[in-house]
Amino acid sequence: MPLRNISLLLTLILSSLSHHNRSSNFNLFNPLPFHSHTHHRSSMKIMVAIKRVVDYAVKIRVKSDKSGVETQNVKMSMNPFCEIALEEALRIKESGLASEVVAVTMGMKQSVDTLRTGLAMGADRAIHVETSGQLYPLSVAKLLRALVELEKPGLLILGKQAIDDDCNQTGQMVAGLLNWPQGTFASKVVLDKEKQVVTVDREVDGGLETLCLDLPAVITTDLRLNQPRYATLPNIMKAKSKVIKKFTPQDLNVEIKSDIEEVQVTEPPKRKAGVIVSSVDELIDKLKNEARVI
Repeated sequence: MPLRNISLLLTLILSSLSHHNRSSNFNLFNPLPFHSHTHHRSSMKIMVAIKRVVDYAVKIRVKSDKSGVETQNVKMSMNPFCEIALEEALRIKESGLASEVVAVTMGMKQSVDTLRTGLAMGADRAIHVETSGQLYPLSVAKLLRALVELEKPGLLILGKQAIDDDCNQTGQMVAGLLNWPQGTFASKVVLDKEKQVVTVDREVDGGLETLCLDLPAVITTDLRLNQPRYATLPNIMKAKSKVIKKFTPQDLNVEIKSDIEEVQVTEPPKRKAGVIVSSVDELIDKLKNEARVI
C-alpha cells in the first residue's frame, strides 16, 4: 500500500478516536464505546427502637392488688407503632438510601423474642439492653442516647407511643437529649441523602404539616405511615440463630431511676346498659336533663 494511503488511513482512525472520546468513554483495545455505571451505596445507618407489650388483641386484666396489669401467661408482641417504625426503616434501606437497620430494645430477657421478630422482618442487627425493673420514658431516652452515641446512626425512628402506657414521650425526650431535630406523628417520610435532609408530613388538627429536618434526626411514626410486612417462615428460622448484642445500663453508664411512683391501676368503670327511647322528644329530654350534654 502506498505511503500516502497509509497516512490517510491513520488520519481517519485518529479522527474517529477523537470523535468517540468526545461523545462517550472509549477503550483503545475495544473500539466500541462503553458506558460505565457506578452504583454508590449509602452508608447511613438507621436505628429503630422497639418495645415488647401485651398483644393488642388481648383483653387486659388488672392485678388483684391493683399494682399493675397482669402479664403472666399473656400473649406478648411488638408494639404496633414500633412495627410501623421498623417497616419504614426497612423501606428506606430497600430504596438504597440506607445501608443497615439496627433494632434495639430495653427490658427483661423475654424482650429478645421481640428483637427476633424484628430480625425476621428484615433488620440487620439487634441490640438488647437488659434491665429487670420497670422502665419509664426518660430512662429509655437516656439508654437510647447512649446507644446512638455508640452506633452513630443517621436516623432514629420510634413508634409515636406504646399501647401499654400511651406515654408518647420517649421520642421527644431522646431528641432533646441528643439535640437532634424531631418529626413526630409522621404519616409520610421522604429522605434526601444529597441534601442531608428528611421531609416529614404530620397530620395535625388543622390539616397536614410538612417539616424539613436536617440529618441526623429523630422520627416518631403514626398509624397511616405504612402497613408493616409479615415475617416469612424462612426468615423467622434464620432470626433464631442470629446473635443479639447485649448491654446493661451499667455498660452504657446510665443510671436507671425514676421520680414516678405508680400508686394504683384500676379498670375503667363498667359501661351502663343503653336505653331505648320511644321518640325524639324523649331522647332530647334525657340528653338535657339526665346526661346534661345539651
